[in-house]
Amino acid sequence: MKNYLLWENGAPGFDPSIGQAEPSVDAYIIEDGKEHSAVIVCPGGGYTHRAEDHEGKQVCEFLNSHGINAFMLKYRLRPYRYPIELYDVQRAIRFVRYNAEKFGVISDKIGVLGFSAGGHLSVMAIEHYDYGRDDGDEIDRVSCRPDAGVLCYAVCSLEKDFGHVGCAINLLGEETYNNDKELVTRLSGENSVRDDCPPVFLWHTAEDDCVNVANSIAMATALREKKIPYELHIFPYGDHGLGFGLDRPGVKRWSYLLAEWLGEIGF
Repeated sequence: MKNYLLWENGAPGFDPSIGQAEPSVDAYIIEDGKEHSAVIVCPGGGYTHRAEDHEGKQVCEFLNSHGINAFMLKYRLRPYRYPIELYDVQRAIRFVRYNAEKFGVISDKIGVLGFSAGGHLSVMAIEHYDYGRDDGDEIDRVSCRPDAGVLCYAVCSLEKDFGHVGCAINLLGEETYNNDKELVTRLSGENSVRDDCPPVFLWHTAEDDCVNVANSIAMATALREKKIPYELHIFPYGDHGLGFGLDRPGVKRWSYLLAEWLGEIGF
C-alpha cells in the first residue's frame, strides 16, 4: 500500500489550522503487470471520523482478492463543510483515471463504494459529476463520473422524514441545513438521479436503527424510475456499521454478491 496526495500543490479550501491531513488515497494495487478495474472506497463515520479499519482497509484487500485495484479515500471531515467533501471524492476519481496507466487501471472501469456517511459521499459522486473542467490543473480536465456505485447501509437522504439529520448537519452545518432546503433536497440521492447515472449495488439491514433502511429503498426506487440498472439486498437482521458482517450468517453474503455483480458489469 502507498499513500498519494490528491493535490500536489495544496487542496482547495485546505486549512492547516484545523489539524487534519490533506486529502489523499491509500492505493492497494495488484502488482501483476496487467490492467484491472478500480474501486474508490469511502469509509463511513458520520462525516466526523473515518472507520478505516473495518470499512476501508479490509474492503480494499477484499477487492484485491477479486482482481480489482482499490483506493481508500481519506476525505476531509467536520468542521470542513460541503462542497469540500464532494471535491475530495471527485478529485479521487479524476486522480485515479488520470493516472490509470501508472496504476494499471482500466480508465472506464472506476467505481466508488461507501459505507454510511461514506455511502452518502458515494451518492454525491454518482449524481453530481462532470466530464472534466476547464479550470484547475490537468487532472481537473478528466471526467469524475464513476462507472459504478456501491452503497453499503448508506445515508442516501438528508431529508428529515427518514434521512440522517446528524450526518446532514455535520456536512452542511446547522444553519445551512435549516435554511437551505433546496440544497438539502438536491443532496438527497432519491431526488437527483441523472439519466446517465452509473449502475448501482445497494445493501442494508431492516433492523438498522441508525440509518433507516428507507434510505436504500428510496434510492433504489429513484434508480428504477430513471431506468438505471441496480441491485438491492435487504437483510432482515443486523445493526448499523457491520462492515463485512462476518458474525451475521445472512449479512456476510453481501460481499460475495457484490463480487458477482461487479463481474456481471465488467469489473
